[in-house]
Amino acid sequence: MSDQWRSSSSRLLGLYCVLFVAWSSVLLGVMYWRVSDYLNDLAESGLQQRAHLFEKFNGQALDDALRDSLRYDLHGAYAYGIFSRAGEPLAGPLLAIPGDLRMDGHAQAVDSWSLRSGPINAPGRALGVETQDGRLLVFVRQSGKLTAVNSIILDALLWGVSLTIIPGLAGWHILRRRPLKRIQEIEAATKRIIAGDLGQRLPVSGRPDEIDRLSSIVNAMLERIEQLMTEVKGVCDSIAHDLRTPLTRLRAHLYRTRVGLEEDDPRAAQLDKALDETDRLMARFGALLRISELESHQRRSAFVELDAGELLRELHAFYLPLAEEKDQQLLLEIDPQAGTLWGDRELLFEALANLLSNALHFTPTQGRIVLRAVDDRGTPRIDVIDNGPGIPPQDRTLIYQRFFRGGSGGESTEGFGLGLSIVAAIAGLHGFRVRAGDAPGGGAWLSIRCAAEGLR
Repeated sequence: MSDQWRSSSSRLLGLYCVLFVAWSSVLLGVMYWRVSDYLNDLAESGLQQRAHLFEKFNGQALDDALRDSLRYDLHGAYAYGIFSRAGEPLAGPLLAIPGDLRMDGHAQAVDSWSLRSGPINAPGRALGVETQDGRLLVFVRQSGKLTAVNSIILDALLWGVSLTIIPGLAGWHILRRRPLKRIQEIEAATKRIIAGDLGQRLPVSGRPDEIDRLSSIVNAMLERIEQLMTEVKGVCDSIAHDLRTPLTRLRAHLYRTRVGLEEDDPRAAQLDKALDETDRLMARFGALLRISELESHQRRSAFVELDAGELLRELHAFYLPLAEEKDQQLLLEIDPQAGTLWGDRELLFEALANLLSNALHFTPTQGRIVLRAVDDRGTPRIDVIDNGPGIPPQDRTLIYQRFFRGGSGGESTEGFGLGLSIVAAIAGLHGFRVRAGDAPGGGAWLSIRCAAEGLR
């Protein structure tokens, strides 16, 4: 839910729903307040009209008029009482003046009053005036009917707010799904592009909205980038491919010349060095062509489901004699939960062999190398851990670049600087992630996380 809420469409729709509900609540609240205020004014007006009417009577005429008025009060909402100046009841249903009622002709709110039929504990309004014969006349109106109307209005307002919130939440949930689904499709396409599939493009729905416009711009940029990279790779591959033939001829000439010389001939040592350098140069061009082949993503047709443990056992058996020859420990650790992975067995063996060869090369005599497979949140992860000199933090983002060789030795470091580039190319072909870090006891820790469901 937190991931979905972080999307801009969800937040904008959620904010709109909140503002809509808040505005609806304010509108309905104002309506309730105005209606309630109107009903209170109506009750007070009714009391004042009665007071003005009966102020014109006095004596027995007043008593008779008040008694007659009760017959027309069909709902029994009104009650009256005539009191002496000392507050003693003289006539009417009221037995006492409610609370601290002022005899000023203005209605006041009261919570209870006493009738001859019994006490009344309910909200109401009371009004007191002085009659022409010096007595006190009090009217009380029960607010029951008006309260019932207020309750009906309040219930209607609450239902209105509830029925506003429910469609608002439903609309928020429905409206945010389409943009979120499109963003997820764009994210999936972007992951495939990051994995190395530069022919992939962001999906365009056909609606000329802002997401389609952005996708079209990115797609145009990707087409240009792919074109430039294809041109650069084409030039490099052509150079590497074209140079292999003259280098092969050069080596053949050198070899024939070397064969024609005696072992004690001083020129033989120079020719041996020239042959070694030619072989190294041809191997370097071969590695470049190998990387180019892997980055072209031409080998996915050979992908099958592989058992990670079985692959590591074969690799361990292959390199164990070399480790024993260098007096090193090569340990194998396989988590039974490591599971299977999806890929090309030959290429994965080559990538892991490169990592293991580097570990054997840089780990000192009597050193320790661990080859292991573990379960990483439901995905197999293969680790190669050694206790050699390790990889400096500043080099960990550079070691996968072509011809990069770490260490202060620069060109003195053995190798072509292409081994980890081949590992990165194979991982990219599979959609795997290669990471470098520090081993717990010092040394290098390289891992391949084998999560590539999108490539199946």
